[in-house]
Amino acid sequence: MGPRRVQSALRHARGVGHAAAGDSRVGAARGSGRRKPARGDRASGRHPVPRARGRGRSGAERRRRAPVTRLPRRYDQPRSRREETCGGRKTTVIDEAVTALRAGQPVVLPFDTVYGLAADPYREEATRRLYGLKGRDPEQPSALVAFDFDYLLECVPELRGRAASLARLLLPGPLTLILPNPACRYRWLTGPNPETIGVRVPQLDGPGRDVLERFGAVVATSANRPGEPDPKRLDEVPPEIREGAGATIDGGELPGTPSTVVDLTGPEPRVLREGAVPAEDVLRRLDAAVRST
Repeated sequence: MGPRRVQSALRHARGVGHAAAGDSRVGAARGSGRRKPARGDRASGRHPVPRARGRGRSGAERRRRAPVTRLPRRYDQPRSRREETCGGRKTTVIDEAVTALRAGQPVVLPFDTVYGLAADPYREEATRRLYGLKGRDPEQPSALVAFDFDYLLECVPELRGRAASLARLLLPGPLTLILPNPACRYRWLTGPNPETIGVRVPQLDGPGRDVLERFGAVVATSANRPGEPDPKRLDEVPPEIREGAGATIDGGELPGTPSTVVDLTGPEPRVLREGAVPAEDVLRRLDAAVRST
């Protein structure tokens, strides 16, 4: 379907839900002291080289420096309790998927829409490997999928203001939101327009949730060949994708409808693709939120 625009209420929505500069909702997530996610280098498309901290740098130099690479905070999460015994050693399908992701291998995961092919979003080579397995055009953008909204804000810390407020109204759920990416992070995910980025915070349960909770965020696209039907069962994922993945997780039968894609980068939200959530529902929710402020 073509783009759908919300009606007049959102034309005056610039002040809706703006977070104050010190609002913890629009910054790094509070919590457990786990490691923060690595962030895509805003300039080179590579992970920045860590620099030692110290005095003697000018304010301008500090502002110019690239963000420090860190492992994702959730890399060191404890193992799932859903354990199986294999060769006398306890292991789980969740462990296998997380290990594969850490190794830069794509994995097949059940999401809240369809089966997806996921990889480590913090390393360009992992994303390229995913694209190669799927047969996806490297210039096609893919979504950054985070476990929760606060973790998404850690991944894209510049995400603030109106777009972040509207995104928080819609997520979690079966939607892909196109949001501003002013630091041009994760260039290997964004396609030809690095100033915007597609993001998801799915509403998950079961093993898909366990993997995402452990890993924090992934890059994901549907686990099919370009132009083929979206898989709602694991056996509908092409055999070559299942065989080429570092791990596959069976989440049973899924809804089978892809996410609804909503562009929040302009003065008015636009529905670019109607999917699991009807376009009218999305626009109605945004319109109601604006009218109530």
